[in-house]
Amino acid sequence: MGGKTSAAAKNRYNNKTYDHITIIVPKGEKAVIKAAADSLGLSVTQYIRAAIFDKMQKKDPDAETSEP
Repeated sequence: MGGKTSAAAKNRYNNKTYDHITIIVPKGEKAVIKAAADSLGLSVTQYIRAAIFDKMQKKDPDAETSEP
């Protein structure tokens, strides 16, 4: 194996260390989000997390609505 970490070991580590959130967006919207993230030098994950935390800090009343 040459010292490479197996995918299974990486998956075990990620599952132990991180929570996972899946979002579903309309076709084409993923590319728009990725372009916005790229323009700021961020990954899509960093961009989405920044947007979520920004919304949480503003305590926007719309942030508390529950949408499916």
